Amino acid sequence: MARLNEDGQWIILMALIVCIALFFLAYLMNESVLVGKTTAESALDFPKSDIRDIRSEIIRLNGLGSPINTSIIQDIKTLSLDQKNAIVTINQNPPDTPTSITFHYNNGLLQYDETIPL
Repeated sequence: MARLNEDGQWIILMALIVCIALFFLAYLMNESVLVGKTTAESALDFPKSDIRDIRSEIIRLNGLGSPINTSIIQDIKTLSLDQKNAIVTINQNPPDTPTSITFHYNNGLLQYDETIPL
């Protein structure tokens, strides 16, 4: 009997291994792109500048020497809700001669609380 030529089987087996390796690498690349995208989105969703702006405005208004006017607090709340869809609460403790201001920020994704000493 003549010996069978098995070279064709090795070629097909190597092609199958290369295809599986390429599929695995493509899958890894796809996952790495998704991870980078979600990380970037979460960094953009954090309202750091909004919180800093409101906090600096509270500190600036407090620097005027008297308790912050309730109409100004209401304006800050209204602007935050209309422009940023965020609920902002500002409480002066105690109301007549405040020694601290409690600041609460909630935009549905993030809840931030801070007490600013005076």
